[in-house]
Amino acid sequence: MSLAASTMPADNELLATLSQAVDAADALFADARRAVAEKVVRDGRANPRLVDREQRATHGLAWFATYVEAIRQLVAYTQRLTAADTFGEIEELLVRIGAGEYLAQIVGGIPMSQGEIVRLGDLGVTAAMVAARINPAVEHLIVYGNTAGRRARLAELMREQREATIGATGLEDTLDSIREEMRKFAEGQVVPHAQQWHLRNEYIPLDVIGQMSELGVFSLTIPEDYGGMGLGKESMCVVSEELSRGYIGVGSLGTRSEIAAELILGSGTEEQKRKWLPKIASGEVLPTAVFTEPNTGSDLASLKTRAVREGDKYKVYGNKTWITHPVRADLMTLLVRTNPNEKGYRGLSMLLAEKPRGSDADPFPAAGMSGTEIEVLGYRGMKEYEIAFDGFTVKAENLLGGVEGLGFKQLMATFESARIQTAARAVGVAQSALEQALGYSTTRVQFGVPIANFPRVADKLAMMAAEILIARQLTYYAARQKDSGRRCDLEAGMAKLLAARVAWAAADNAVQVHGGNGFAVEFPVSRILCDARILNIFEGAAEIQAHVIARRLLDGSN
Repeated sequence: MSLAASTMPADNELLATLSQAVDAADALFADARRAVAEKVVRDGRANPRLVDREQRATHGLAWFATYVEAIRQLVAYTQRLTAADTFGEIEELLVRIGAGEYLAQIVGGIPMSQGEIVRLGDLGVTAAMVAARINPAVEHLIVYGNTAGRRARLAELMREQREATIGATGLEDTLDSIREEMRKFAEGQVVPHAQQWHLRNEYIPLDVIGQMSELGVFSLTIPEDYGGMGLGKESMCVVSEELSRGYIGVGSLGTRSEIAAELILGSGTEEQKRKWLPKIASGEVLPTAVFTEPNTGSDLASLKTRAVREGDKYKVYGNKTWITHPVRADLMTLLVRTNPNEKGYRGLSMLLAEKPRGSDADPFPAAGMSGTEIEVLGYRGMKEYEIAFDGFTVKAENLLGGVEGLGFKQLMATFESARIQTAARAVGVAQSALEQALGYSTTRVQFGVPIANFPRVADKLAMMAAEILIARQLTYYAARQKDSGRRCDLEAGMAKLLAARVAWAAADNAVQVHGGNGFAVEFPVSRILCDARILNIFEGAAEIQAHVIARRLLDGSN
């Protein structure tokens, strides 16, 4: 019986089709992985020199794996909603369009960036190998999934229901309640002011931060024993997404506290946990991460800032850059080199460096510490600084974990959560871009009709919505893996890699929908474009992220 002529209920037919398509994609990915492994794997491990030489193939493999996992999560999403009897017309359209498009891109070429399309031939997969793997389910979804009729219908439904997040989330009731609460807060306290905060390069007001604290934003994942709510990473994804939908700076304030708390919870002494975690949970202490240095970027092994032990204190010397929200922070998680004779990662340690809050007039009222603001296009509301340390004092008791030389290992333990949170922020920014485009296109009349009625505008809206759903589900999946206690650096990396690209594409398309008005600073979409651009850079640039994913996929592959 052909899939097109099936008499099964629509939901079951779609699930069967999607499952068969995933099987085919998995098999094709296995072929690609073997082909790339032949180029770069030696003695069961990916050879760094060969991986660098074959970046197009290895990074392309990372994107291929991300697409396969994304489609797999569409299957899981469809299963959950079908079981809950909440899989409606919008959800079906989103899934069919998204799956059809991603399968078509796997076969025809995956965009790693605007100017880089990786094709299966780049990975060593021949046309004959593709033909052997493509089954009727893949063909069906490519031909009948992302069609003009489906996109037009989805855009029509979105115009009718644009006040809601597009598509059911598939979350449990508690998380849906948290989402609604955060959305109300963002709509009332953030959205009306975000554009002016951005244009004036102003700090997010402390009273807004206080309200976030009252809502539990800073305490979500901290255990109850330390003053937190004891919820999982998935809850933080919901919060980060909704707050970032209002303004990425607000969403990122929660991430600052989340990552600092995870560092302390995972690596701190019991005394450090008791001292700092309740204060972070309550919002009394605002933390900032102080890791990056000029000319090092992602190469933390080259870090030079040093901390010299003098009795019961450390003296810090060196320079840090791209430090977010340092002026108003009370606590710095400060990565330093405590052993100058130990090169690479082993000489690094993490300090919990206390500092007084500063102001615009006196940003760093602490001896041995000064800074210069870095003016940025977007991601404002917290301000970026380059910081110089010249004898800045940190108590020796604030060495994280009480043992030197563990700083890089301690930091690495937080990378999964950091990347999941960045993916969630990216989904929020993308959702904001979609809603701006949708609202504008339904009210902007040209040639006698709203521009949303024109197929190429409707197509943009539909594809934004489908890709946002995919990125959201991949992000939630990574968070659930983290909450289960399983290693999820691969899933977290995939979520961050895809969601950042989706956010940029959504913002760019939203500006295009606005036409000339999208280039005017008075329109929020201009800010959203600037905010979206950073997501492909921080917490691991897209190229670094693809590299890390590829190494994980290839190690032990033959």
